[in-house]
Amino acid sequence: MHVDIFQTLADPTRRLLIDALRNGERQVNDIVEVAGIDQSGVSRHLRILHEAGFVSKRPEGQRRLYALRPERFRELDAWLAQYRGLWETRLERFGASLARRQRKRTNVSMERRR
Repeated sequence: MHVDIFQTLADPTRRLLIDALRNGERQVNDIVEVAGIDQSGVSRHLRILHEAGFVSKRPEGQRRLYALRPERFRELDAWLAQYRGLWETRLERFGASLARRQRKRTNVSMERRR
């Protein structure tokens, strides 16, 4: 089953959990503290993130430790890269156009002072 990345990340609680895992592996209770939601809600969202491939789950005795997995984020970055180039080119053209207009205004202003 293929899980849509954007559908998974659309939920603000799941994004909050991803942020909570940004600094490394954590157990559910630590994530509950950071997220400020109940344990069952955190567990449910962690399960969804795990099934979607965003987090890994590692047993350590009675605890389950969760950590971010880079693969899905790389996939997301690769998809965004297709559009990043397009926008960077547009922004560069826009910046060049603004610079030309600014130079033109400066030249007109200098001519008026003479």
